[in-house]
Parts: sequence; C-alpha cells; structure tokens
Amino acid sequence: MMGNLAVALITHGRIQTTLTKAKALRPFIEKIITFAKKAEAANDTARKLHYRRLAISRVRDKKAVAKLFDERASEFTDRNGGYTRIYKVGQRIGDAAEMALIELIDGNDEGYSKKPAKKAAKKAINQAAKTEVEVKEAEVAETEVTETEAKKPVKKVAKKAAKKAAKKAVKKEIPAKEETDV
Repeated sequence: MMGNLAVALITHGRIQTTLTKAKALRPFIEKIITFAKKAEAANDTARKLHYRRLAISRVRDKKAVAKLFDERASEFTDRNGGYTRIYKVGQRIGDAAEMALIELIDGNDEGYSKKPAKKAAKKAINQAAKTEVEVKEAEVAETEVTETEAKKPVKKVAKKAAKKAAKKAVKKEIPAKEETDV
C-alpha cells in the first residue's frame, strides 16, 4: 500500500488520502527521496545503480522511480529533509475519516518563519521596560524621602515611593496614548 501511495505522490506531486495514511507515507517517501539524493551525489555509477535498485525494491514501479531520480532529485539536493507537507482537509462524507493532502514541496521553498526569535525579542523588551521602571522607582524613592519619612519603618517608605512612581508612570503613559489616538 505504501508503494502505491508513493507512486501516486511521485507522479502527481500531491495526493489526497486519509490523515493516518499520509502520516505513514511521509517517512516512507522521504527515505526514497534520500536515496535519489545520494544517487545524484555519488560519483560511481555502480553506487547510483545501487540506490536506484533500493528505491525500486520499495516502490515497485520503475517509471515512478525513474521520474524521481532523473527529474525531481535535483530539486532536493540543497534541502536537508522535510520533502513533504501535509495539510488537513477535513472529514470525508461517507465515514467521517480525517482527510489530508500530502504534497512534495519545492526544493527552493524555505518553509515557515522562525517564531522563537520573535518571542526572545519580546522578552528582551519586557525585561528592559521592567528594569527601567525599577530604576525610576529607586530614583523617586531616594528623592522623596524626607525627614519625617525617615523616621517611619523602611518597608512603608519603599511601598509609598513605589506607589507614587507607578502613578507617575501611568500619568505619563495616558497622554502619550491620547496623542497616538488622535
């Protein structure tokens, strides 16, 4: 069954099948494509023939293997794995089986963008903002301590200074937001 699905995928480029079959087909076809890549990179004709025969033994269709090795293998030479993509299509009407579309992707397709870099940038911005607020709070706390407050316990003074700094920060942000809205 995997051989027949692989033949259809090689000849047509994309096929629609159930999700479980598509997930099972992915590692099977990627190993066959790896054989084609190794054959293209090999200098020895005997080694090329060996990889072609390995692929034929798994796929069982010489025309499909010839198409993969002769036409499609050059697309994947620069790509390290990930030759297929699976899209979920929905449910089949008759038996409500999950359907999927599996396709061979182009060799020059870069794939999805990297999201972790975005998260790291957000974290850096948030940490910089927190340290900036803490520095401002410390400056305000130092300048606003008077002689009467010096007699009070240290915790109360720090708490009061933090509240004042937070109120000032909020007051500064509100006019800035109003200017951007207008």
